[in-house]
Amino acid sequence: MEIRIQSIHFDASEQLQAFIQKKAAKLERFYDDIQKVEVSLKVVKPETAENKEAGVKVLVPNGELYANKVCDTFEEAVDLCLEALEKQLVKYKEKIRNK
Repeated sequence: MEIRIQSIHFDASEQLQAFIQKKAAKLERFYDDIQKVEVSLKVVKPETAENKEAGVKVLVPNGELYANKVCDTFEEAVDLCLEALEKQLVKYKEKIRNK
């Protein structure tokens, strides 16, 4: 499984990238055939508190799953995205199994 991290309009720290790599790698527990995880990080409206946006796309055979969250920190946004994707992966796995 390949994990790509893209930060828009800022440089993501190595600590943040390591956090994302570690968390995203855990998605394989829910579905083995994940091909790629793409994480995009963006700062929106810098003058507000909740200005860290994370979007996570998971590419699976014959489709893709996506979650997008805006929070105070990138870590929190990524966590919420991955939680949502875990639920999506469980549903996707059941759907594939029932075919």
